Amino acid sequence: MSRRTTTAAVAAPVALALACALLVAGCDTGGRGRTPAGPPSPGASAAPTGGSPFWVDPDSDAARQVREYEAQGRAEDARILRRIAERPVAEWPAGDDPAPDVAKAVRGAAADRRTVVLVAYNIPHRDCGMYSAGGAPDARAYRSWLDAFAGAVGDAPAVVVLEPDAVAHMVDGCTPGQYHDERYRLLAEAIDRLKRQPRTRVYLDAGNPRWIDDPGKLVEPLRRAGIARADGFSLNVSNFETNERVKGFGGRLSAMLGGAHFTIDTSRNGDGPLPGNREEAWCNPPGRALGVPPTDDTGDERVDAYLWIKRPGDSDGTCRGGPAAGTWWPDYALGLARRARA
Repeated sequence: MSRRTTTAAVAAPVALALACALLVAGCDTGGRGRTPAGPPSPGASAAPTGGSPFWVDPDSDAARQVREYEAQGRAEDARILRRIAERPVAEWPAGDDPAPDVAKAVRGAAADRRTVVLVAYNIPHRDCGMYSAGGAPDARAYRSWLDAFAGAVGDAPAVVVLEPDAVAHMVDGCTPGQYHDERYRLLAEAIDRLKRQPRTRVYLDAGNPRWIDDPGKLVEPLRRAGIARADGFSLNVSNFETNERVKGFGGRLSAMLGGAHFTIDTSRNGDGPLPGNREEAWCNPPGRALGVPPTDDTGDERVDAYLWIKRPGDSDGTCRGGPAAGTWWPDYALGLARRARA
């Protein structure tokens, strides 16, 4: 994704109620350009750890990499990488038709009686033409894509993070003004369409506190985008800000939105952001670590869940020697896992 960490750059039930609801049943890119590591193993299982209600994909890139390391005799690397492979990570359905990816994830989650976590990331003019440029070619195509996405969810329990960066890129001016009205309409329509699914919870993305440092700047844009009809907003997607800072920012934004709840991406924030005001600090920064594992037991009634929205080990883009955005990068994944706190 783009400048998530550059300085230039509603009400919901309490955690226990959310847990009960979720257990009924299940400018990065999470899926685009992903390169599998090793052969698939449909019969493999990756039991979630830590009591999380969310689904773990047994054939994720991380799980395949573990099997490859084991076949190579790299037992210690395999053990370390299980810190990713055995945790629930969001699915980012890709391509012109998201239904096959969504349906596959929904089937897997249903078999395990878990909740699937999905990201809808296909808004027109996505990522201002930067590392994760793309998205639907026009509004009509986006509506069709989103309808297929929602239809494939069906009546399964699901959490959907809606369009990372889309609102924040309007706030910071990166998305040209002539596209704003259409984007607000598309986001509001997307919320309404997703909420037609009976057990789908929707969190509209709101960036992170280093990117948009004043939460007041987000209030009216989020309202125009339909936040009142969503289950809340998401913060820190694909970013590295600490939980303490994000919760403080989220609490202030929540108060301005009448108590809206929110989720936090903790996939790579275990050591916080890259120190100093370094260029592209958001893009494959060295020395980072996995954060708090996904859970809906956050200890804060406004924080509905800590989630791993960014797929740990997927590149942010062709910076610092990384492959294309969304491509599995095993060395980076291993570093994140090795530095994770027990």
